[in-house]
Amino acid sequence: MEPTEEQKVFKQIIVEAWENPDFKEELMNSPLEAIQQLTGKTLIIPEGKTFVVKDQSNESIIYFNIPAKPNMEDVELDDDQLDIVAGGGGETLDPPIILSQESTGITVSDGGS
Repeated sequence: MEPTEEQKVFKQIIVEAWENPDFKEELMNSPLEAIQQLTGKTLIIPEGKTFVVKDQSNESIIYFNIPAKPNMEDVELDDDQLDIVAGGGGETLDPPIILSQESTGITVSDGGS
């Protein structure tokens, strides 16, 4: 499966933060501006939401993030996920974790906000 535009942008951000301490600092202080300067793209955050970047690169600490409870009413599974849920495929017995643009509400735009 081809990565989404959001996944490509997030990967670029993470790699740059790993390699460039100045960018990492700017990303934590002004994330939306830093991302736009790096990628030329604008993250569109849903109204009433805040975009926060936390540095979790300290290897002596184990980080555990508790995500928002998903609204399962509007979830659509792809064919691979349906196979896993139906017991017809997949390498794991664990249920898939579903993270989609719909659950985060974040989209990537080539233009301004």
